[in-house]
This record gives sequence, structure tokens and C-alpha cells, in this order.
Amino acid sequence: MSIKIDLKIFLFLFLFFLTAQMEIYILLMIFACIHELSHLIMGMILKFKPKELKITPMGLQISFYIKCDEYNKKIGKGNLLGIKKIIIALAGPMINFLIASIMIFIKPEIYQACIYSNILIGLFNLIPIYPLDGGRIVNEILHIMVGLKKSYQYTHNISKIAIIILTMIASIAILYLKNIGILIILIYLWILTTKESNIYHTKEKMMEISQKYVEK
Repeated sequence: MSIKIDLKIFLFLFLFFLTAQMEIYILLMIFACIHELSHLIMGMILKFKPKELKITPMGLQISFYIKCDEYNKKIGKGNLLGIKKIIIALAGPMINFLIASIMIFIKPEIYQACIYSNILIGLFNLIPIYPLDGGRIVNEILHIMVGLKKSYQYTHNISKIAIIILTMIASIAILYLKNIGILIILIYLWILTTKESNIYHTKEKMMEISQKYVEK
């Protein structure tokens, strides 16, 4: 398994240090790493081999090797692999909600910051924006229901709508809470969605070319 570091993490550390929010950022990073480790554990339970671990400004990112025979077990217009990906994607938010629930049950007044961090990470990752967990889940469900090509298209459109709505909500939150941390996270999310949008358009062109080639 290869390990990579996204150098933007140092920029994030500097920005949160300047805004005196280093403590909450470190706390979020710790629980974000636990979130990703739950993806890793669930993937290994489902017999996937870890491919790459990437350290990013929002925690860890895990990817797995996919065996060719995983694509042969069909479900609807997709395959069994999609179900496994949904389970792996859900494992992250579920562990955050579990940790928050345990802390609420034990001593909510002591673990308030930890409870808030876990609920925030869990809900944030369930937003239907690709490549967040919510976007991945939506994409795999659509793949099974309507096929690969339409799933890319629908997921892309849902992501665009979701990021616009999120930006509107975040703008109001920034205005009233005066929290620049929200702005930093929002900018990073726009960078991710823009990158994924470019990948989508590239895939769309490749599909069009391959389709024309098949028709010939």
C-alpha cells in the first residue's frame, strides 16, 4: 500500500493557526482519521486489499484494489461490487455517529466538542456531493438502478445542486457565526467538486468516442 501526503494540509494548518482554531481542527482531523480507518477495516472485512492511503487536509483517504471477478456478479443494471462500495462508504459516518452516541450517553457536558466534531463529520460526509461518502453512495445506487453512464450523469448533476445549496447555507453561517473555518472547508469542497467535474466531462467524452467506434 502506497502512502501520499496532500501538501495543502500545511496550508490548512497555517490558516487555522492564524484564525486561532487549531484546537478544533486537530480534533476534527483525529475523528476524520478514525472515520477513514473504519472505511479501511470494512473494506478488509469485505476482502478488499488496500491500494493507497492519502493524507489530506480533511483527514485520510483510502482506496482499494478491485478484482476483475467483482464486476461479474450482477445486480440490476450494476453489480455486487456496488453494494460493497455502499457498505464501505456508510462505515465512516456510522462510526462517527456511534462515537457521538456513546459520549452523549456517558458525559455530554465533558465531551461536547468531541460530540459536535463527530456529528459534523458524519453529516458532512453524507452530503450527496461526489467524492464525499454521500455522493459515492448515491452514485452506486444509481449505477444499480439506471446503469453506469446515467449514474455518472445524475451524480454529477446532484453534486452541482448540492454544492450550490451548501454554499448558500454556509454563507449564512459564516455571516452570523463569523467562522472562517467554514469558509476554508467550503473552498476545499469546491476544489474537490471542480476536479471531479473535470473528470466527469473527460469520461463523458471517452464514452461518446467509444460509442461512435462501436457503431462503426
